[in-house]
Amino acid sequence: MKLISVNVALPRLATYKTETVKTGIFKKPVSGPVQLRTLNLDGDRQADLIVHGGPLKAVYAYPSEHYEFWNAELLGANLPWGMFGENFTTEGLFESELHIGDRLSIGSAIVVVRQPRIPCYKLAVKFQRNDILQRFLVSGRSGFYFSVEQEGTVQAGDSFEFLSREPLDITIAEMNRLFVDEKYNQELLNKAMTSPALPEDWREYLRKRLTGPEIVA
Repeated sequence: MKLISVNVALPRLATYKTETVKTGIFKKPVSGPVQLRTLNLDGDRQADLIVHGGPLKAVYAYPSEHYEFWNAELLGANLPWGMFGENFTTEGLFESELHIGDRLSIGSAIVVVRQPRIPCYKLAVKFQRNDILQRFLVSGRSGFYFSVEQEGTVQAGDSFEFLSREPLDITIAEMNRLFVDEKYNQELLNKAMTSPALPEDWREYLRKRLTGPEIVA
């Protein structure tokens, strides 16, 4: 389990169709040690702090293995590391194997698995195509956000090591299923709600589904 690339960016203006937006999604790989702090990596910022950033979305990781899938899906697209807006391009970490609350060391830092990434329109801005949002969602290849338990220095080539695991808690892949096509799966809903490290905004979002879909007479 390795850190393949560390990617950062400061917010910049970008145009898609007729709209100009400010976004930090245009991440670029950087070499050498980078300080990982409670809210982000040095040299990295988010433009819209309402939906991005914060301690429970301090660093976004995306498996390098998913790039092969997207190269096949998006023929002719140029997909360098960081294309999905990730801070960490990883190897050997997968949505199906990571549980909310799992703790890992990377470099001299400690991170905690917190939640999947739900794409916003900034991904369409990056790819210059509207269909990427739905394709990203249904693919199940969401990547995952870490919070930072212990600040430290990271760099490409560092290895991830599990410090503790939460095998009874919901996985990132199961969270994706709940969000996309199993919205009222009671087993998964209960599993999510009993996962202590699940962020409160997710807990509020899922709680209303515990009684099943609303029936309109």
